[in-house]
Amino acid sequence: MNFFIRYKKIFLIIGFLGLIFVLGYLLWHIFFATPTTKIVKTNNSQGTISGLPIAGPNNGSGKALNGNGNLPAVKNIGGLSQTTKSGSLALGGVTKTKALTNSSTLNPTLSSNGGVQYYNTQDGHFYHINNNGQKVLLSSKTFYDVQKIVWSPNKNKAVLIYPDGRKTVYNFQTQKQVTLPFYWHNFSFSPTGNKLVSKSLGLDSENHWLITSNADGSQAKAIVNIGTNDKTVYPSWSPNRQIIAMYTKGVDFNRQEVYFVGLNNENFKSTMIEGRGFESQWSTKGDRLLYSVYNTNSNLNPRLWVVDAEGNNISKNRQDLGLATWSSKCTFSSDNTVYCAVPESLPRGAGLFPQLANQIKDNLYKVNLSTGAKQLIAIPQGNFNISQVMVSAKNHKLYFTDRSTKQIYQINLP
Repeated sequence: MNFFIRYKKIFLIIGFLGLIFVLGYLLWHIFFATPTTKIVKTNNSQGTISGLPIAGPNNGSGKALNGNGNLPAVKNIGGLSQTTKSGSLALGGVTKTKALTNSSTLNPTLSSNGGVQYYNTQDGHFYHINNNGQKVLLSSKTFYDVQKIVWSPNKNKAVLIYPDGRKTVYNFQTQKQVTLPFYWHNFSFSPTGNKLVSKSLGLDSENHWLITSNADGSQAKAIVNIGTNDKTVYPSWSPNRQIIAMYTKGVDFNRQEVYFVGLNNENFKSTMIEGRGFESQWSTKGDRLLYSVYNTNSNLNPRLWVVDAEGNNISKNRQDLGLATWSSKCTFSSDNTVYCAVPESLPRGAGLFPQLANQIKDNLYKVNLSTGAKQLIAIPQGNFNISQVMVSAKNHKLYFTDRSTKQIYQINLP
C-alpha cells in the first residue's frame, strides 16, 4: 500500500500522458485518416416546402448506378515533378501548359467567337483573347473592384457585382450599363440572354420572392414566394427553357430532395440527392443535371453525380461518376461529355470545408456520361489548384484558372 501512495504522483502523470495519447489518436483518426469511401444507393421520397410549388409524383426508379468509386489507375502521380518529360497534347500524362495571362483574372468564360474573355482585376478592364492568343479590349470603360461576374449565354452582356452590394448589367455590344436593385441576388440569364431570374430579398421574409425580369431589370415579375427558404433556392435557367430554379429540402443528413421550378407553376417531379453542399450545372441541352454533394459515406468529401432532369425523365438514370470533386470544377463540352479538375487526394471533411483543398494539385479527367467511363487526360505541368475549367471543342483547347495566381492557362487537346 505504501508503494502506491509513494508513487501516486508518478502513476497520475503516466495516466494523464496515456489519456493525451488516446485523445490524439482519436482526433487523428477522425480528421486525418483516409478510410475507404463507400457510396450508398438511395431511393426518392416526397416532401414540400411551404410557399414553394409541390413536386409531382416521383418515378421511384432513382437508384444510383454506382461505379466502384475508384479513379483510373495512374502510376506515381504524386511523385511527378515539373521536370518530368511532358507532352504537348493531353494524352493522359504530364502535359505542357501555356499561360495566357500574366495578371489575376475573375470569372473568365469562353467567347462566342472563339477564345476566352475575362476581367483583369489589376487594371479593371475586360479583355478577349482570340484563338491566335491576341488580347483585345472588350470595352474602353474601366470597371473598378468587380467582385463577381455572371455572363449571359451569348457572352455579350454580364451582371457585375461589387463589394458594396451594387449590381449592374453591362452590354458589351451597345456599351451601355444599367443598375439593378441592390436587394436582388443570385442571377441567372435565360438561354437567349434577354431575361434574368434572381431572388428579390426584401427586409421582411414575407417579401422574399423568386422573380424574373428583362436583362435590364425592367418588367420584373414575381414567380413564387420563397419566404425563409431563400438559402436553399438556386436560380438556374435551364438551356431547354423549362426550369428557372431549383430548391432543396433536407430529408436527413445524407439526403436532400431537389424540386424544380418553372415559369408557369408546372408540377415537375422531384429527385433525391445524396448529401449536402449541393452544387450543380446544366448539360448543354438542359436534359441532365451534373451535381456534387458530400455525405458521411464519402468521408464528407464531394462526390460527382449526374441525373436526368427534363420533363417526365426527371430523376431517371442517376449515376455516381466515381470522381471526388466539385461540380464547379467541371464543364460540359457536349451534352454527353464533361471535363473535370479532380484533386489528387482530399482530406476528410473537404466537402464541408472546401478551403482544405485549396492547396491540393488537380489533374484533368474526361467523362462520358452515356457510358460513365472516365479517363485521365492530363496532369498539368506545374502545381495547379484549378478553380474553373473551360473547353473549346472546336479548337481542341482546354482552358483553366489557377486558384492561387488566378491566371488563365491553356492545354491542347488531341
